[in-house]
Amino acid sequence: MEKEMETIQRLYALVAEVLVKYSFQIIGALIILFVGIKVAGWLARVTVRICEKYSLDVTLTKFTGNSVRILVLAFVVIITIGKFGISIAPMIAAISALAFGASFAIQGPLSNYGAGLSLILTRPFVVGNTITVNEVSGVVEEIKLAATVLSTEDGEEITIPNKHIVGEVLQNSFANKVVEASVGISYEDDPEVAIRIVGEVLAENTEVCQDPGPQIGIEEFADSSINIGMRYWVPTKKYFQTLFQVNNALHKALLAGGVNIPFPQRDVRIINTTDLESGS
Repeated sequence: MEKEMETIQRLYALVAEVLVKYSFQIIGALIILFVGIKVAGWLARVTVRICEKYSLDVTLTKFTGNSVRILVLAFVVIITIGKFGISIAPMIAAISALAFGASFAIQGPLSNYGAGLSLILTRPFVVGNTITVNEVSGVVEEIKLAATVLSTEDGEEITIPNKHIVGEVLQNSFANKVVEASVGISYEDDPEVAIRIVGEVLAENTEVCQDPGPQIGIEEFADSSINIGMRYWVPTKKYFQTLFQVNNALHKALLAGGVNIPFPQRDVRIINTTDLESGS
């Protein structure tokens, strides 16, 4: 019992000595850490407001703000550790060695971060653009360091690792997407009348972009019809909705205008084998 009491007294004395000796350093370190966190958040918000004032891209604005916060917090942590008399140089050397060794094991994620940084700095596309890469298409919702998030008309969310975007053929149609369609009319009808009707239908639909305007003309002289081709731009999130509306209105307008939409026709000859055998 006496030994236990003696151990407790020694422990109490040690804790008291540490508190007396390092209390001001601990309090100072906590104050520096608290103030540093507040300053880092404030500087990040100021940076974001400055970027927004000069109409910088949303992604670049967020990246700059977060970079400022992380940079300030890193300096604050270094200063805080220094208040305890701990040397930073050996820690930095150890962290660097660990990072170098770990880089071989996490090359995939690191390549995504490197590609993400490249996308943020070069900005081949921004939030709100419509991109197509590796046969995947959608509207850009967010550009992160590791991945880019797309959304589709159906409400689907597509996450593409950034290393699969950089270095690939990238198609950017900005806010809209082109519709390429055609409708066949009879050879007996006037193509110019059909082209005029198609133009009127596209002009009446408010979702069809007029700048650039639709392109309409004779696309092909098919076996059973003259195909009138059309190309027009629509909002990506309303691609199929607008396409269906235009097709429905086009069908009604062509019928009302007396333009026939023919069905496929084939000429069939029936050869009588009996006549062939008799030579007639």
